[in-house]
Amino acid sequence: MSTASMPLTRRNFVKATLTAGGGMALGFHLPMLTAAAAPWTGDLDGDEINAWLVIASDDTVTIRVAQSDMGQGVFTSMPMIVAEELECAWVHVRAEYASANRSLREDRVYRRMGTGGSNAVRISRPYLQQAGASARERLIAAAAEQWGVAPAECRAEASRVIHDASGRSQRYGELAAAAAKVELESEPAIREPGEFKLLGRSLPKLDVPAKVDGSAIYGIDVRIPDMVYATVAAAPVWEGRLRSVDSEPAKRLRGVIDVLEFEDAVVVVADSFWTARRGLDALEPEWDAGEHGDASSEAFLARFRQALDTKGTVAEEAGDAYAALEGAATVVEADYSAPYLAHLALEPVNCTVHIQETRVDVWTGTQNPESALGVAAEVSGRPPEQVHVHNCFLGGGFGRRSRPDFVARAVAVAARIDRPVQVIWSREEDTRTGHYRPMAAFRFRAGLDEDGAAVALVNRSATHSILAGLRPEAVADGIDQSSLSWLTNSPYAIENRSIEHHLQRTHVPVWFWRAVGATQNAFAIESFIDEMANAAGTCPWQFRRKLLAERPDLIEVLDAAARFADWEEPLAPGSGRGIAVVESFGSICAQVAEVDVSKEGSVRVKRVVTTLDCGNTVNPRTIEEQVQSSVVYGLSAALWGKVDIASGRARHGNFDRHRVLKMAETPQMDTHLVLSGGDKWGGVGEPAVPPVVPAVCNAIFAATGKRVRDLPLADQDLSWS
Repeated sequence: MSTASMPLTRRNFVKATLTAGGGMALGFHLPMLTAAAAPWTGDLDGDEINAWLVIASDDTVTIRVAQSDMGQGVFTSMPMIVAEELECAWVHVRAEYASANRSLREDRVYRRMGTGGSNAVRISRPYLQQAGASARERLIAAAAEQWGVAPAECRAEASRVIHDASGRSQRYGELAAAAAKVELESEPAIREPGEFKLLGRSLPKLDVPAKVDGSAIYGIDVRIPDMVYATVAAAPVWEGRLRSVDSEPAKRLRGVIDVLEFEDAVVVVADSFWTARRGLDALEPEWDAGEHGDASSEAFLARFRQALDTKGTVAEEAGDAYAALEGAATVVEADYSAPYLAHLALEPVNCTVHIQETRVDVWTGTQNPESALGVAAEVSGRPPEQVHVHNCFLGGGFGRRSRPDFVARAVAVAARIDRPVQVIWSREEDTRTGHYRPMAAFRFRAGLDEDGAAVALVNRSATHSILAGLRPEAVADGIDQSSLSWLTNSPYAIENRSIEHHLQRTHVPVWFWRAVGATQNAFAIESFIDEMANAAGTCPWQFRRKLLAERPDLIEVLDAAARFADWEEPLAPGSGRGIAVVESFGSICAQVAEVDVSKEGSVRVKRVVTTLDCGNTVNPRTIEEQVQSSVVYGLSAALWGKVDIASGRARHGNFDRHRVLKMAETPQMDTHLVLSGGDKWGGVGEPAVPPVVPAVCNAIFAATGKRVRDLPLADQDLSWS
């Protein structure tokens, strides 16, 4: 096909551009778009040594990835872990997604397929290493049997098994069929840190070529024969209902196939997304807002703050904080608040479904293909064994795509359309009717003695419970631990403390957001620690060091951040540095932000220095990329992030109001690993999000003397003279 006759799609546009520019298109094996007969995506070419890997005759090793890649690099890190033990040449490695259907049928052979909590490497590493080591020993055993020698006399290296005594060697591709039949008497030991050959090396991501040449498949890219499109308008007020809709204005448009009414939504089905969207725009649904039509962010925050006037459920207690406050030489008090935040993934949620007589196929980008499979089975009324989820790359997840509500809606639509259908939420619909990071309010009171040492801390917080809607039994005691990260587990050594919690609920649905409760909590407590340092007349860095005397590991990371950021170097008026440290998801992260604030109050974040202790590394390059991603994500939220609720609904739905950092606004980002090693394997995708917001706010105080206690920064008057 000539370039001129190609359909105008994102992928063909990229391909045509590369061709015209003389670029080189690089191939890469990715999930296929067809409903494969095999239970996994892609073509099986070679011999399966175990559920995790297939070796082809040309030595290509296909490693199956059970985690979802949303840019954080698991499509490379998971294969690296297997390849570390397999002793295969990295140039031979390719990757494909594992099958949730197969995992269901084979007693969860892929162990854990949900991706979140910065857990991919932390949880998967041991059994992925085991899979690679087991395959290596099977290959060695197969070669030894052919040569009539003991397996102990052979070794594996660079995709070959070698018998040094005779000089014989065979390629993995030649041994794979025999190795697949080998049964080991026991599983081999796996390597420990210090013994690794591949792990710890900075390698390019396997999926980058496909994402450059446009061949990478995201959920929104799926195209299958006879497919139609649909788009959704849900009740604009959560828990609202559809009262009525006249479907004729949409049905009169050429290409509109049907208008579907649900209890809480209208869906237009058409021969293209654009036509479906035009059909939806032609409708004027009448909605019943229910009891929440007058709800607003201002009213919610007032209620949350009112709750702080009374003692909450005690989540953590030591000594007698209230008595110590009474006897303190200085009492420091402050209230903080954080707004609802949208996930703002670049790719709006979408899902393609084909319901047939004996199977249901689902194509989407999901952080949890097992939950997608479960909800598809429930909504379609089919046995789970008949449901096949074809996971695709995710154009951003941040927690949003771990909730399968959009899959449920797509399956419900497909059940009423006798054709494959791709359901796409518009950017505005995705944002305005999504699930958000909870709103939160905080109150702190701290006592200092005559020497400025902290002797008491009382903290009260009020926020939604995410777990209450997911596992109510988890909050039966009135405490949601996911909402208390870095409040109850803060390592600051204050002898008398009372950490109290008020569970709140509004009609606005909440869900896990990148780094979850640690984000708003770190903003509040790390800013308040700065307020305590200021009241004590002490450097915020040194004040933290004293409170962390029992945690030398945190001090090491904190000191490194101050050192790399030139903490003690003077700055011009209107410029300042701020510091924060947070331990979350198994890692310790400290950050120093350097800002300039104009006298009119315009903030420019010039530099963010990050130090991170995640214990050990798989791919240091990916860690640096994830830290940079976290900084941009956290800064965007700090500067502009807010879902404003008025008349019961979210007011704004696109990037004109939900701003994110532009390239020109992005600060210099310096990342330094401060690795403790040992058996520690901390998370990477989220730990650098929580400290960046308080580091910036503390830097603003250093520059202007103005303390930021409410977010976003765009709503604050930061002018100074």
